[in-house]
Parts: sequence; C-alpha cells; structure tokens
Amino acid sequence: MARQRSIKPKSSLEASYAEGWADGVRDGACQSAAATVAQPIVAKRELRILYVPQGFPAIDQGVMDALQQHAGTVHQVHPSGMEAAAAEMRPDLVLVMNGLHVFPDNQAAQISAIRAMGIRTAIWFADDPYFSRETKQLALVYDHIFTHELEAVDFYRSLGAANVSYMPLGVNPALFKAKQVEREYRSDICFVGQGFWNRIALFNKVLPSLEGRRVVIAGGEWQRLRQFKRYKRWIRQGFMPVEETVNFYNGAKIVLNVHRTTNPGLDNHNDAGLRGASINPRTYEIAACGTLQMTDVRDDLPRYFTPGRELVTFQTPLDLVSKINYFLENEHERRAIAVRGMLRTMREHTFVSRVGALLNQLGL
Repeated sequence: MARQRSIKPKSSLEASYAEGWADGVRDGACQSAAATVAQPIVAKRELRILYVPQGFPAIDQGVMDALQQHAGTVHQVHPSGMEAAAAEMRPDLVLVMNGLHVFPDNQAAQISAIRAMGIRTAIWFADDPYFSRETKQLALVYDHIFTHELEAVDFYRSLGAANVSYMPLGVNPALFKAKQVEREYRSDICFVGQGFWNRIALFNKVLPSLEGRRVVIAGGEWQRLRQFKRYKRWIRQGFMPVEETVNFYNGAKIVLNVHRTTNPGLDNHNDAGLRGASINPRTYEIAACGTLQMTDVRDDLPRYFTPGRELVTFQTPLDLVSKINYFLENEHERRAIAVRGMLRTMREHTFVSRVGALLNQLGL
C-alpha cells in the first residue's frame, strides 16, 4: 500500500504570496480585457438640457457625464431651483432623475410651471417599484416617464400617463471599474446594501456556513440579524461612500447581489403591489469592477447578462453556499466569468449608451 503523503498547510508568508500572485493575475486580466473595448463615438446633438439629479452620486454623475457627451449644453440644478433655472435657460428638455427623497413638496407645481413655458419635461424613475405610493402622484405631472422597472410601465399607463418608456439603468465606468486596492479591502465574500428583511432572512441561513471566510457586509439595519453579535465583526454599519464601495468590490473574490423584496409594508412604499421584474443598478456596478457576481434572478436579467457565463445566479440559500464554496476554490473559472461580465458591461451597459437611447426615444 502506498504511503499517504500529508499535506502541509501554507505558512502565512506562502499564503500572502499566493494571494498577491492571484490579485496580480486578476488585475492584469482586467486591464488587458478593458484595453480591447473601444470608446463609443458619440455624435453631439445641438440640445440644451437642464438636468436635475436625485442626490445619489453613483447614478447622478454618470448621467450628467453622459448628457454632456450627447448634448451641446447641459446645466445641472438643485431640485428646489428647477423652475427658475428653466425660465432662465429655456432648455429643450428638463430631465429629472427619480424625483424622490431630496425633492421639495412643490415639485409638481414647479414642473407644471415649466411645462406652461412650453418646455418639455421627463422623469427617469430609478427606485421603481418600491415607492409606487409616491410615484403615482408624479405620473401625470411630466410629459414623459422613463422607468427602469418593466412592471411599472403598464402601471403608469393605467393611471393615464400617455408617454411611458422602459429604460434600464446603467453604470458610470469612470467610477465603477477594475483597479488595484489595498489589502484592507480584500475579502472572500462581500455585500453592500441595506439589511432589508428578505436579505436578513437569506443571511440568517447563509452566514453560519461562511465561518472561517473573510466576509464584509456594509449598510444599515443589519442589527436585525438573528445572531448579530456573533457576526458584528463582519459588518460595517451605516452608509458606505461610493468610492469605498468600489474598493470593496475590487477587493472581493465574490460580491453578492440580493434584490430587495417588493412586498408592500416590508421596507417599501409599494402600495400598488407591483412585482419586481428588473435588475437593480448594483448588477451593472459589480460587473463593471471585474469581480465575480452572484445574484438572485429577476425576469429581465438574461437581456443584459448571460447567467453562468458573465455572472452566477442562485435560487436558494443552500444553492448560494454551494456556489460560493465552488468558486472560491476555482479561481480561474471565477476570474473568467468576472472578466466576461466586465466586458459586457463596458460595451453595452454604460450611461452613455442609456442616455443616447433615452434621447432617441424623445426624438431629440
């Protein structure tokens, strides 16, 4: 009988060297792949656009940069000053991002006054279907509604809105991109987002299987976890700046994406009871960083990414744990899927592409 060879565990120095080597290979693969993506050629339109951001930089700056590439003149204004700015600028279009959270109570009055000047208005809802209580009140205020949520299109039409278009969100590649990060940002598994109840239910079942892994969870409401004290060392409570999020995405071997529940009353104002069918902007943002993404499934996901080739999907907590274990042990396959997802995002899912499609929809 052949003598069985014992396997000596790696020393900390050997482990650090192996990890550094793997990081270098990953960074090189992302840089080489990114170099193959040609910059889009955008024909600038003779348009004057007044842009009203929603107060969330990850989306706001990407849309602003894209508008500046497409239109000759673009001004940005705080929601409180829309009417005055429109009266002074006389733009071809006032584009409002989301219209929620940071917008004043007189939003509808301001938009009505702008329309009375003969200026065209459009809103791009980015939080559908989670705030149908509020967006229902805005549906007839604007000339044109864009929504990233498939299920919301017929809802707004049923309210009497004449011009409603499905327009998915995208990513700002100047911000979300593959890059080298310091050791403090490294992890095996990372999740950034609020601890909504459906996420809490999932993580309650998954976290015990991740003992011994390097885990980072960032966001609010994670004290809802059944064993919060046990996993507190993994959790960064509160809001994480976008730049930090990008660093943690780049430092992770796997980034999880769990869409929030659409059930009315569970952290939502979805009084209309709309079913979520569309992917969130995080799907594009994770992919753009060249890190393997594991996500739950929404109906329109296959329109934008090929599961198993450009990201990995899961159905149940057990399925998720199994796939985490598999891909942490299969670095080459993990890296190949991540790079393909990054390339698909850079080529097709940037805000430059989305804004061009939006302006085309408006015939501008």
